[in-house]
Amino acid sequence: MEKNLTVELKKELYQSIYMRKSIRKYKKEKLSAQQLADISEFLKRVSVLDPEIEYETKIVNSDAVKSLMPIKSPHYLQFFSETKGDYLLNTGFILQQLDLYFAANNLGSCWFGLAKPKKDQLVESELEYVITLVFGKPDEKNHRDSVEDFERKSLSEIKRGKNHYDLLEAVRLAPSATNGQPWFLISEEAQIHLYQKDPNFIKKFFYQRMNKIDMGIALAHLWLAADHLNRDFKIEKLTENPAEVEGYNYLCTVKL
Repeated sequence: MEKNLTVELKKELYQSIYMRKSIRKYKKEKLSAQQLADISEFLKRVSVLDPEIEYETKIVNSDAVKSLMPIKSPHYLQFFSETKGDYLLNTGFILQQLDLYFAANNLGSCWFGLAKPKKDQLVESELEYVITLVFGKPDEKNHRDSVEDFERKSLSEIKRGKNHYDLLEAVRLAPSATNGQPWFLISEEAQIHLYQKDPNFIKKFFYQRMNKIDMGIALAHLWLAADHLNRDFKIEKLTENPAEVEGYNYLCTVKL
């Protein structure tokens, strides 16, 4: 995994984990040309799970976006990717760094799973559209006062094992589609096994794709926490399921 962000910037992203919130109300005022240039520059430096997967991002206005449930903002970021390997994990991992960057810079953002590009946007890219991140100047409070403000499952509901509280807490606070929190973690002294919730038949069509992006988001939080604590971070997929977790499928193991 490539690591291109500075130590200072990764620290800012890590700190944002504990105060970020999804913003759904935005001011009509556009960001400055310098702010948009800074966002584009940040995107050139983000870390990726798989450098072999080609992707591209486009910052567009509302005219390039369609959705039955619009979130109105002057700015939207559309993400396109090759559809190979763990491209959905890669998507979540990359864009969550941007989500935290917005929080660190007093801007707002929100994962916008119901949005799609208009046809002319799709024609312009040879890659597949994956998801949109809406962003801009928030028209509501954009930081939480404490972790008590997060509506999340308790750690006891999403983990097994007594190791690495700080790492698991960072994952617990990660955002997810409809706040479904599709992760379960088994912590051991030198590794953490990640599991993804297996949705029922009715939910599978929509949530299986979104949940894989969610797991990429969780991995971004885990990576930043591990980096903050000077721990290694190496993702492996074991050939055998390390343990059975009812209702969840084994995804990967992070070696610490």
